[in-house]
Amino acid sequence: MEFMKILINLMLQRLACTNKSYADTKNKAGSRCAFINRYNLTYTTKDNKKKVYEMISRNRNIDSEDQIRNPKTDGVVIIMTDEDDEHILLNREFRMAVDDYVYNFPAGLVDAGETPEQAAARELREETGLELVKVEDKLINSYSAIGFSNETNVVVIGKAKGRFAPSSSTLEEIQAAWYTRQQIRELLKNQPFAARSQAYCYMWSKQK
Repeated sequence: MEFMKILINLMLQRLACTNKSYADTKNKAGSRCAFINRYNLTYTTKDNKKKVYEMISRNRNIDSEDQIRNPKTDGVVIIMTDEDDEHILLNREFRMAVDDYVYNFPAGLVDAGETPEQAAARELREETGLELVKVEDKLINSYSAIGFSNETNVVVIGKAKGRFAPSSSTLEEIQAAWYTRQQIRELLKNQPFAARSQAYCYMWSKQK
């Protein structure tokens, strides 16, 4: 905390996005990113050393320290169990950044004018076909990838029901399903998870 308090001479530089295909190593500077923006944060430490830290943000126009901390909500993470609390919902989703299928909770961006609860209901329906029938809790903003991004998410916890349906977007490869505590314990032994989903599922699987 002390280290962060000595931020001075803060300079932000938005960099041109770089497009790189799986097989292409040539940088194509000058293109615009649809969803993320890259910045260099330059600051001076208390022993007068300059440090440059790379980060990405949903915000296209960061120009202050307050905006670095990001007071707005970018997205929602949706943690749903069935009405008997015997199953938890997970997506097995192909994630291009790791070129593999990963288990994670449904999630998505909050659209303009939406509350986190509304965004959660919409994303749940779009990704899984299920209906959000009860919001039991909502956690305050947390950072989704604090090592390199100021993206924030609200976690919406509740109950869902209905029949599964394919994702409404052909850009998403999602296999949504209910899992028992025993099934979760087996998945945790050797399957790739998103970190937040892994931690929550571990604790949930130990409840009974």
